[in-house]
Amino acid sequence: MGLIRALGGAVGGTLADQWKEFFYCEAISADVLMVKGQMRVDPRSANKKGTDNIISAGSVIAVADGQAMAIVEQGQVVEFCAEPGEFVFDSSTEPSIFHGPLGPGILDTFKTVGKRFTFGGQPGKDQRVYYFNLKEITGNKYGTPSPIPFRVVDNNIGLDIDISIRCNGNYSYRIVDPLLFYTNVAGNVAQAYRRSELDSMLKGELLTKLQPAFARISDMGIRYSSLPGHTTEIATILNELLSEKWSKLRGLAIASFNVKSVTASPEDEQLIKDLQRKAVMRNADMAGAALVSAQADAMRGAAENAGGAMMGFMGLNAAMNAGSNAGGFFQMADQQRAANQQAAPQGMQAPQDGWACSCGTVNGGRFCSECGSPQPKPAGTWACACGVENTGRFCSECGTPRPASDSWTCPCGVENTGRFCSECGTPRA
Repeated sequence: MGLIRALGGAVGGTLADQWKEFFYCEAISADVLMVKGQMRVDPRSANKKGTDNIISAGSVIAVADGQAMAIVEQGQVVEFCAEPGEFVFDSSTEPSIFHGPLGPGILDTFKTVGKRFTFGGQPGKDQRVYYFNLKEITGNKYGTPSPIPFRVVDNNIGLDIDISIRCNGNYSYRIVDPLLFYTNVAGNVAQAYRRSELDSMLKGELLTKLQPAFARISDMGIRYSSLPGHTTEIATILNELLSEKWSKLRGLAIASFNVKSVTASPEDEQLIKDLQRKAVMRNADMAGAALVSAQADAMRGAAENAGGAMMGFMGLNAAMNAGSNAGGFFQMADQQRAANQQAAPQGMQAPQDGWACSCGTVNGGRFCSECGSPQPKPAGTWACACGVENTGRFCSECGTPRPASDSWTCPCGVENTGRFCSECGTPRA
């Protein structure tokens, strides 16, 4: 009886699986990363007794936008498609008399009956269709559970310290290699693989790489308060740091990274402000102005305190007699500006905000606003044939040497053609 039942099951099952199937997938929600395809069964369909996980040759699989499809046979991916449209599975090991020539189809059908008979009337194979969600998986929140070291660099004031910051925000990722994702993550799931099974692992790995990512950002001279404006750079760095675990192992990549807020500890905030304030005082003008303000506050305080006014003015006079007067700082600033002016080449000294014309007018453009004279060229300037102005012996654009016969302007203002100035004897630059 067992052999007869096996023969009947083999024949009946093989005939029921001769129909072509149509597989599709409804819109995949953001919570699902991979889902098993559905075989459409209409109430008017005669294909209601087919065997599960068997795909006949010639079956059609529909692939929508934002999806990829893989056909898995015996646990191994045998077909893959990531283009929207219709995919015909014509290389199935399960024959159908409705696909291909009739004669070979009938012969292959009898062979299939024989194979199924040896398995007790059931198929000895497993074929499935899986769909992958290629859309951006959004809404992944993160937050640093403990402070992250961040290097603060300000070359203008010579600041280079490490502080601790906290940040939070959102990130999104997407599947960029479905085959890697199936092989190393999802596997041969029964129905669907959801993001909740993977999110905790991804979040932990991202937070681990956030610290070295911020270290690279700080090396670029970006302040921690400006991190929300550099999310693209952070996402690029994180993809590079996570490539071994995400891209090469799981087929995933970060699509976007968002920083909602960044905060430093109050002690670090105050430390940075104090260092910046002290660095500003290196400027003699700023130090003098600060001293003037402090002295004015002291005078106002002394005037408001009737009992201690005399003591307040005595302390103020003592400080001024000790050398802490604003005039000294302003004098230092003037001396520094004079030294910088003298360090400039003779004939090129001009106000910081422009150049002085021979008529006495200070200008900011290329021509004098009073007489229309052009801005004088620096001493030793010569024009190359390519149109570039140069001061050296060779053109900075094309490398052509400076002509020996061209004229040059001495710092004293005299035009010359020889190697020495005809007026003051200064050698040509």
